[in-house]
Amino acid sequence: MVIGIVMGIAFAACSPSVKVPEPVEGPSLELSSIDSLMWKQPDSALAQLQRFVASPAADSLDVFNGHYCQLLISELLYKNYKQQSNRDDLLLAVEYFDSIVAADGTDIRKPDAHGMSIQELNVFFDARAHYINGAGYYERGEVVNACAEYLKALEIMEEHFNEKALTGKKAIFMFLINNRLLELFSAQFMMDPALTCGEIALAYCRKVPSLSKEIPNTYFHIGKQYDKKGEKDVAKSYYEKAIEKMPDTNSPIYRDAVSMKALCDYQLGLGAEQSLNTMKQSLAFVKDERERVARFLVIGSVYSEEGIYDSALRYFELAFKDETDATSKIRAAENIRVVYDSLGDREKANEFMRYLTDHKESEGKNKALVSKLEDLFKTYTIQKQEKEAEAKRETTIKKVSGIIIPIAAVLALIIIVLAKLRSKKLLKEQQEEADRILGETEQEHEKELRLWQAEADKTLEETKKKYEEEIKVERQIHEMQQKALSGKLKKSNEALQNAMQQFDLGSTHGNRTPNRNFNSFIEASICRTILETVHQHCFKSKIDYINYKEFALTKEQLLALRDAADVYMDSFTYRLRKRFSRLTDEDVTYCCFYLLDITDADIAALIQKAYPTVCERKRKIKRIIGEDDNLGYYLRNLP
Repeated sequence: MVIGIVMGIAFAACSPSVKVPEPVEGPSLELSSIDSLMWKQPDSALAQLQRFVASPAADSLDVFNGHYCQLLISELLYKNYKQQSNRDDLLLAVEYFDSIVAADGTDIRKPDAHGMSIQELNVFFDARAHYINGAGYYERGEVVNACAEYLKALEIMEEHFNEKALTGKKAIFMFLINNRLLELFSAQFMMDPALTCGEIALAYCRKVPSLSKEIPNTYFHIGKQYDKKGEKDVAKSYYEKAIEKMPDTNSPIYRDAVSMKALCDYQLGLGAEQSLNTMKQSLAFVKDERERVARFLVIGSVYSEEGIYDSALRYFELAFKDETDATSKIRAAENIRVVYDSLGDREKANEFMRYLTDHKESEGKNKALVSKLEDLFKTYTIQKQEKEAEAKRETTIKKVSGIIIPIAAVLALIIIVLAKLRSKKLLKEQQEEADRILGETEQEHEKELRLWQAEADKTLEETKKKYEEEIKVERQIHEMQQKALSGKLKKSNEALQNAMQQFDLGSTHGNRTPNRNFNSFIEASICRTILETVHQHCFKSKIDYINYKEFALTKEQLLALRDAADVYMDSFTYRLRKRFSRLTDEDVTYCCFYLLDITDADIAALIQKAYPTVCERKRKIKRIIGEDDNLGYYLRNLP
């Protein structure tokens, strides 16, 4: 704790107050080196960071590296089991990394085999900042805020990296987040969310060789969730996997797995004596008092189930005497109350009931906490499913396009080739038929042809002349039609150009007469754009406005909205400011939105403001104007 406080004071110089993103080349070599060491040897990394802060190099850190330094401080304090002492500086770092990731807007999808780019690092730092911020909330007992930050870290990673890109440190980080959520949900008896996070954590353990040592622990924690759900056979199988994979048979978690498996064996029908022997053998190797209390509770529960209440009381009372773990003490008190109740000793049972009433959190408070956590996880899951579905749709469209387009091209080519071949074939057949008929005719009527040759030549000449005359007439008719059509098109084009010129002149000279016609106002181009956007996308108040960034209005569009209000609503902004001088320029812009009767969620998305901020602005305007009912109706009928 002392080291953490001293470090927080010493590192104050590393925390700039500037929040505006500035161009950076990347992290300093010294901080990157400490960062790399942290993933393998956090104690050595902490010592190296202390030496760095004492050096002159720490005094010349830019904004980026100043916040990076604060992130490393928080992570190293956490990894070395020390309390977070630079809380305010960490919050500034979270805000800073959020801002540079939002400003960059990079969607990183390609796996990088040669180290991360600056965009990838920014995203990775942002996710790490939210994760370690969650750890800070958890230290303070703010479980809901901690859960929200852990889920935010997951969202950032999943939004910017695909599964192939989640390797190395990024994969280890994904394991850490899911493992923390597994422990958090397990502590609140939220077994289904805990199992979901546990299975994901297990998948990353299998993916990264350096995490293979975490597989037995993860098996054990997954087994505990099935145990709580009453699925004893499944829980037992996970306990067995954990026991089989654990290399250290003298560790507390190994004894936990052995003890819990023995309890499952008993609950599945194995004799109590064998299960109790196994539990007591594990108890003989316990050195830590908290672990000893956990063993007492398990052994006592078996004696209680068997109706051997004196032995059950002995172990429960030993657990109750422990002062190091309040949760275990409450569990012991609950078990003792149940035993005395079974023995019919109402006085003793009531004594422990009073203790539980004084020390146990109310059931309503626990339910409220669990409800908030369930809502957070449900929202995260739904958004994740929607993003995955959208990604699948895009992938499917690309695959289908990649298949259909080549097939269509090949089919078109085949059709063209077949058409040409068919045309050639028909021409050849016709030619052959003509040659055959001509040959036969020449042979049969050779003499007749000679006699009639002169007459045929004469007839041919006449026919030729007649045909040429017909062609000439047709050409003349065609030329006349073309000239007529050309004249019509010319007249049509001239009329269109005249109309356009008249329209442009009217717009240029301001022939529109300003009026307070609301129908004309909503028909203005900017108003139609806003209303169409709102109706098409149905913006939600619970969804972060950042997700609607693509629909944000520009400064020019906001000015156009104000201009439209003045043109069609009789100098609306001037009259509004004159009547209510306390309204700011931004308040007047909000009032222009209220003329359109759109919701606060719509306004938050269009101007990229948080939904509560927009609601507070509306309340302020209502206070100034003195209108509590329909603000839009009042503004449209402003005296």
